[in-house]
Order: sequence, then C-alpha cells, then structure tokens
Amino acid sequence: MHRACRAAFALLLLPSLSGCYLMHTAGGQLDLNSRREPIEEVVADASTPPDVRAQLELVTRVREFAIRELGLPDNGSYRSYADLGRPYVVWNVFAAPEFSVDPKTWCFPVAGCVAYRGYFVERKAREFGERLERDGYDVLVGGVPAYSTLGHFEDPVLNTMLGWGELQLAGTIFHELSHQLLYVPGDSAFNEAFATVVEDEGVRRWLAASGREPELAEFQARRLRAARIATLLGEGRDRLRELYAQPLAADAKRAAKAAEFERLRAEYAALERAWGRGGYERLFGPQMNNASLLAVATYHDCVPGLEARLEAVGRGLPRFYDEARRLAKLPRDERHAALCRAGAPAPLSAPSRAPPSSWP
Repeated sequence: MHRACRAAFALLLLPSLSGCYLMHTAGGQLDLNSRREPIEEVVADASTPPDVRAQLELVTRVREFAIRELGLPDNGSYRSYADLGRPYVVWNVFAAPEFSVDPKTWCFPVAGCVAYRGYFVERKAREFGERLERDGYDVLVGGVPAYSTLGHFEDPVLNTMLGWGELQLAGTIFHELSHQLLYVPGDSAFNEAFATVVEDEGVRRWLAASGREPELAEFQARRLRAARIATLLGEGRDRLRELYAQPLAADAKRAAKAAEFERLRAEYAALERAWGRGGYERLFGPQMNNASLLAVATYHDCVPGLEARLEAVGRGLPRFYDEARRLAKLPRDERHAALCRAGAPAPLSAPSRAPPSSWP
C-alpha cells in the first residue's frame, strides 16, 4: 500500500493530460511496481531459470561496482527484479511535422518538456501514432527495454533487459543510475550525454578491473561506430533543416526529402559493407522519416563535449561530476554552445534507453 500511494502521488504531478492517458500511465507504473521481487530472493528460488539467475548475480556485482568505483547512487534501484511478460517495458511515440526536424513535445513538471509519449501497451502507442500520422506528422513508435524514474521509485531490473550481453546490461545500469545523480529538466541532450559518458567510462573500468583488455578494444570500436552513425544522421538532419527552410512548393520539398533519406540509406549501406551488420538496419529502413532522427541526435550531440571535460580532469569521476553540475547551472543556450555539436538544434528529450537496434 505504501508503494502504491507513492506511485499515485508522483503520477498526480503529471500535467493536465487526457484522463485516459493519465490512468494508463498510473496503471502501468503501479503494475510494474507490484511485480518487483528482491533479487536475492529470486536468485535463491530453486525455480528460477539458470540464465536468469546468472544475469541477476551479474547485476548484483555491477550494482556494487557502480557504487564503489563510479560513485553512483547507493539506493534501492536495481536491487529488485520484475518480469513483465513482454519484450519492452514501454513503447514511445516520437513525432515531427512533415517539413521539420524539430519534435512535437509534451511537458511534464518533473522531466520538463519531452519529445515523446510513452505507453505501457504497444497497441495504445501505435493507435496514438496513427492519430498523429493522420494529422500530418512523421511518426516513429519504438519499444524501450529500460528507463529511469530518476530516483522517484526504486527501479527494478526488468526481464526486458536480461537478453543483453554483459557489457550492455552493465552499461545500462551505469547509464540509468547516472540520471539519478544528475538530471536537468527539459535538456535531455545534456542529460543523455552525461549518462552516456559515465556509462562508457564505467564499462571501460569494469573491463580493466578484470584484465579484459582485448574486449576493451572491441568495446571502443563499437562506440566509434555508434558515433559515426550519429554523425551521419546529424548531417542528414542539418541538410533537411536547410531544405525545409527553403521557399519551395510542398511537392518539391517532398521529393527532396525523399532523396535525402535515400542518401542516408546509401551512406549507411556503405558503412555496413565495411563493418558488417551493425544493428541499425531497421532505423534506416523504408519507414525512416523526420521522427527517426530525433532520439539518436539526443544521445550523441553533446557527448564529445562532455567526453573532453572528462579527459580534462584526468578522467577522475568526482571532478567530472562537479564540472557537470557546474555546467548544469548555466543557461541552456550557454551550456549547449559550450558542449554540443556545432549547428545542432537543442533536442528536448528522448527515452532512456532506446537503442536504435530495438526499434521496429
């Protein structure tokens, strides 16, 4: 009852959205909370499948490493497990106008303005996406395997996370705990960059602590590929922004828009020929549109700037956290000018986390 009251109280802080959406969100979070079980009890249960037990034992080690080596919050998050019986915890709906790379937004008191709406039921997310499409928006509906409540609840490890390899699972826990350490409402370009830099540093330290240097090189190569994909999409987004600002007829803009997305697919195909399949195939599929560009840009535009700040303090995390807190106090435009990719818009928010490879 105490947990239910906490959840209901927090959800009453949501803005004046439709009653149906508010009830859906409240019900989904309450259902998730009701399924939590302490990890130690799940591990001790003889009926727990061996692969689940092994992953949860890994989570316990990762959680203690996050506290001891990374200085991340020591609280109740990721000390329980919830099996939701579905492949994703929520499905998020992104939307952008037909001739704009700026997102449609919804505003919340705690999280600020965000560029998505989340649903605990896939059917509801797709129905909402279809309504937006009928209104003329480009839409992307994507499943999210994990997200953070920013410390307002004791976030559990979810069954949706356990199909990952060790490094992705560890990195996700580092990433989500970073949001609990520092979060600026309405500026997920900064928030996601901060969490991504901490995630990457955490994985590097996790591998180094166990003497797994060859795996560290492989991890670095994967991150460089992800950064190259983000750059490719950012460049395409910038070209589209210029196109949409031109005084062209709608049909001419549509033709040029289609050509730009074909260009992005061709550029990705060239990278894929060099790398092999990289997990981004669905992102670059036939449904690629303005909305497809939103979340990836949010995760990457400010990463190089914050990575440079980490390097400047000798990769010491306490000093990096202090520097990030200082930056968080600056006006948003000043913060973005200091950190983020030149020419990039300031995206408002994206879910945490939604790897591109998970999107339909």
